[in-house]
Amino acid sequence: MTQQDALDILKCGGNVFLTGAAGSGKTYVLNEYINYLKNNHVEVAITASTGIASTHLNGMTIHAWSGLGIKDRLTDADIEDLMEKQYLYKRFERTKVLIIDEISMLHHYRLDMIDWICRSFKRNEKPFGGLQIILCGDFFQLPPITRGDALQNEFAYKADVWERANFTMCYLSENHRQTDDGFLKILNEIRSGRVSTDSVKALTSRQNKDPESGVLPTKLFTHNADVDEINHQHLDKIQASEEEFKMTSRGQANLVESLKKSCLAPETLRLKEGARVMFVKNNYEAGFVNGTLGVVTGFNTYGEPLVKVVNGRTISVAPASWKIEEEGKTKAEINQLPLRLAWAITVHKSQGMSLDAMEADLSKSFAPGMGYVALSRVRTLSGMKLLGFNDTALRVHPEVLVFDVDVQEQSDNAVGGLEQMGVREKAEKQKEFLERVAEKSSKSVIFKDTRTTVEKTLDMIADKKSLEEIAEERGVKAETIVSHLETLVEQGQEMDIAYLQEEFAYGEFDRIMDAIEATAPTPLVPIYDWLVKKKKKSTYLKIRLARLFL
Repeated sequence: MTQQDALDILKCGGNVFLTGAAGSGKTYVLNEYINYLKNNHVEVAITASTGIASTHLNGMTIHAWSGLGIKDRLTDADIEDLMEKQYLYKRFERTKVLIIDEISMLHHYRLDMIDWICRSFKRNEKPFGGLQIILCGDFFQLPPITRGDALQNEFAYKADVWERANFTMCYLSENHRQTDDGFLKILNEIRSGRVSTDSVKALTSRQNKDPESGVLPTKLFTHNADVDEINHQHLDKIQASEEEFKMTSRGQANLVESLKKSCLAPETLRLKEGARVMFVKNNYEAGFVNGTLGVVTGFNTYGEPLVKVVNGRTISVAPASWKIEEEGKTKAEINQLPLRLAWAITVHKSQGMSLDAMEADLSKSFAPGMGYVALSRVRTLSGMKLLGFNDTALRVHPEVLVFDVDVQEQSDNAVGGLEQMGVREKAEKQKEFLERVAEKSSKSVIFKDTRTTVEKTLDMIADKKSLEEIAEERGVKAETIVSHLETLVEQGQEMDIAYLQEEFAYGEFDRIMDAIEATAPTPLVPIYDWLVKKKKKSTYLKIRLARLFL
């Protein structure tokens, strides 16, 4: 399937599993679809199973976005607690499309937990509450991290919701990274589980041989060796003055901290002329992508580093930004040069990169897929230096082999269905989807959400429902309902709330009104403190409710 085929299918609005070999352009397709949705005023949640992957899309982890956090299990009580969080309620109310990248690293039971959360918030028993769900990733790459529990070894496609979600399989067949047909053949053989003798010989021929391009290779480690220490040891050996670049940030503190942990650019970047560096962000116009290698040749008049890359071009590197965006707004942002020292990096952090030259010792590979991830980072066979490899390095998970054959077959069928659909029918289906999900998004998202939720509350007030009844029916706290009433009062909305005096205990309403009169104007804390001092304690909720009668 081509990238355009996948985009056409995504725009039709069905649930999609987007996959393909390393370098097939999965992230590119996601970014194209995200831009399409934003341009058409459709609220899209951009998430990934890991922080590093989420930064490539200006998103956040699915664990943070859904409120799941680090939980391994959910209970009814947990769901109730989540649904009391107003920020989550608003988030789910807005969202029409949910993207989860690097799905191979998400455990099956967590995907079911995310489905449960979505259905609860959307009050819809369809898979994921009726959201268009897009899962992206390659199960031949790094699997979920296990902690000794056998249940945690299952891939996401073993989730109960996988079958119910009726995913259209989009298997990208083009390659946009490897430029060496012979090397591409080796990678495809690893994916098929049948590595030929010739391919083993070809890989063996790269043992202890420097890349033919003459580029100093980046060392990939299978284990989390102290990569930073190795990089700084190399930097300290360079006899040149050092320049230091500090990361800047703005936005919500917890989201900023999440970005810092996920971003491959360090908080403090130390550079010298002659330093070996790697770009950690895509900027096609500037001439680099995530993984482009280079050497610092000096600094310009603004103090920014000049980096000579493999093709001989020298790039003046300006700071870049990484963001978490939601509701069309930037919730958190960090700014730093899109560089890191590149004498060494872990295989895990290299996922998604396209390296010009690589050195790896795969003799300690301990998980199926790890060797494939490392080998598929580099563009050509001649661009790698192997210090060794074991059988595990050439293995992929046998279960994934069977699954992959089925996915490719279904993807071929999807292409056939797209061709049979015809241009007009396809355009009508895409238009119908946009009209459904973007119907209320042409206006300000804030206006849309506030108006809708407040009007629902107003209707229930007209029916003389109690705060408890409204809150239970809406799935929110009573405090949220009072917030809606406060908004209606500010807007001058006429409504009959006299019956809500029944919410107060005997004499409580009069006591609060006395406190309001004694402490005017009407901030909550002085009213509350006055009541406490008079030994007539009430709650902030009741005080807010009483103020509505002024």
